[in-house]
Amino acid sequence: MTSKCLVIGHRGAKAYVAENTLESIQKALDFNVDGIEIDVHCCASGELVVFHDFTLDRMTNGNGKLEEYTLSELKDFLVDGQYKIPTLEEVIQLIDRKSLLNIELKGKHTAEATCLTIQDYVDHKGWAYTDFLVSSFDYHELEDAFKTNRHIPLGVLTNDNMDEALAVAETIRAQAINPNFKIVNRDNVKLAQDKNYNVNVWTVNDAADIKRMKAYGVHAIISDTPDKV
Repeated sequence: MTSKCLVIGHRGAKAYVAENTLESIQKALDFNVDGIEIDVHCCASGELVVFHDFTLDRMTNGNGKLEEYTLSELKDFLVDGQYKIPTLEEVIQLIDRKSLLNIELKGKHTAEATCLTIQDYVDHKGWAYTDFLVSSFDYHELEDAFKTNRHIPLGVLTNDNMDEALAVAETIRAQAINPNFKIVNRDNVKLAQDKNYNVNVWTVNDAADIKRMKAYGVHAIISDTPDKV
C-alpha cells in the first residue's frame, strides 16, 4: 500500500479534450498528473499509432479498420474534426519523462514494436524502464512483451476477473493489476498487494468512487477527469 494514490489521465484528459490526442495528453500534463494512459495499434505501414478503437468511425472523419491505413493516410484524418492521430513516438517526446506512460497494447501484434521503442528510449534517450507500464487485456500480447524484454514493467488488465488477472500476472512477472474499479473491493486489493502487485483502477470519475478507491489503498486511479482525483 502506498501512502499517495497516483493519478493517471485516461487517454490523456478524455473528459476535456478528444482522447489519445497530443492536445489531450498535454491537458493532463497541465494538471500535473503522475501518469498518462494511452492505447496503441500498428498501422499498415508498421508504425505504432495512439488510438483506442479498431475502426476510425467513432472518433474521426474516416471509416474502416485503422490497421488497413498507412501512417500518412491516417495523418489526413481528423479526430473530433480538429486533431491529428499521434504516433507513440510523438507521445513519448511530448511527455518527456514528466510522467509515467502506461501504454495499453490494444491492437494485435503491438507488443514487440512497443517494447523495442521503449528499449530505444531507455538505451539512448535517458528514459528508465520505470517510466513505463505496458498493459493489455490481450494476454498473448503481454506474453510477447515479456518474451521480448523482461525489464519492462507489465500490467494485466481485467474487466471482470481479478483471480484470472492474478494468475496471468504470475506467469509474466507483472508489476500491476489494472482492474475495472467496479470489481474491486478491500479484500481483493489486499490480496493483490500481498502478492506485491500494484493495483491501478479504471475508469474512476465519480467523487464517491474516487474516495472509496483511495480508502481501499489502491496504487493509482485512472480517470477521465484527473484534476478531480
